[in-house]
Amino acid sequence: MTRISGLMRPASHAGLSPGALVADPASIRPTIRLIAYSPDDIVEIQDCDIESALAARGSRDVVWIDVVGLGDVELIARIGRAFGLHHLALEDVVNLMQRPKVEEFDDHAFIVLRMMVHGRRPETEQMSIFVGEGFVISFQERPGDCLDAVRRRLRRGRGRVRREGADYLAYALIDAIVDGYFPVLEAFGEEIEQLEDEVLDSPRPEHVHRLHGIKRDLLLIRRALWPTRDMVNIIVRDEVEVFGRQARTFMRDVYDHSVQLMDVVETYREIASGLVEVYLSSQSARMNEVMKVLTIISTIFIPLGFLAGLWGMNFEHDSMFGMPELQWKYGYPAALGLMLAVALSLLWYFRRKGWIGRGGDQ
Repeated sequence: MTRISGLMRPASHAGLSPGALVADPASIRPTIRLIAYSPDDIVEIQDCDIESALAARGSRDVVWIDVVGLGDVELIARIGRAFGLHHLALEDVVNLMQRPKVEEFDDHAFIVLRMMVHGRRPETEQMSIFVGEGFVISFQERPGDCLDAVRRRLRRGRGRVRREGADYLAYALIDAIVDGYFPVLEAFGEEIEQLEDEVLDSPRPEHVHRLHGIKRDLLLIRRALWPTRDMVNIIVRDEVEVFGRQARTFMRDVYDHSVQLMDVVETYREIASGLVEVYLSSQSARMNEVMKVLTIISTIFIPLGFLAGLWGMNFEHDSMFGMPELQWKYGYPAALGLMLAVALSLLWYFRRKGWIGRGGDQ
């Protein structure tokens, strides 16, 4: 599981000798799924014991040992000794915060990927794959993956997967893991499209929270895909020995998919950022409209308040400088009429200037 606290090496690993295996306390007890096959035959054991899994090597052209759960370092070490896996690579298997990469050893290659875990919010888990002559060994953090399509192809015996070697099986696993990102990004695309309509029609504060959540999730996916693209490119360009020419040819397609995914992620991040700016702009425009209305109302009441205050002084009407209109029988309606005329004149002026309504010269 990808966590912020997992961006650095756990403190419990500090000072250990290179290759020391320390399992995450949260890791589950491992189970082994075995698939051994040749072009005309296949054997599959769902819950295989370690002895049967180790003995299967050499019984068929290719053996795929899929270990689900990393809570038993003794079992992992035993598999490593049986297949001659490098101890530093085994250490990376149980250290769950590895970046996608490929490392080449004398007779095998070690590949790390981030596999999507589908849930309410997207998460990734580490998938470690060892590829050697006649074997593929994969290590997953927990049950549930996107590799069922590969297993079905193996059972049916259709296509190349049963006729080719372990390198082609490794390609098929990498391809399935990379393609597992497409449904997740498709869901993001639909959510962003819906948010775009809502933000333009009736922007609300919760839209910003959803957009920031999308940007955070897309950043997680980007951090998984960026090194994956580089890793696939190394296999294609640098000719990792365990991958034959045929498998490297197919790996080019995986590279194209990873580049396409990166483009989609970047596009969605830009759209999400743009929607946040649209929301802020709409809120600013709305605030400006409110302030304009309040300013117009205040401007209208300034002369009205002046007139009301003027006549409210109540100076003696019989004085030379008095206010004789205070005793005029039509004084009150005349004052109201004058105030109404002033208000209407101001409204007409504001409309003519285009400050309110749709008409007027700017």
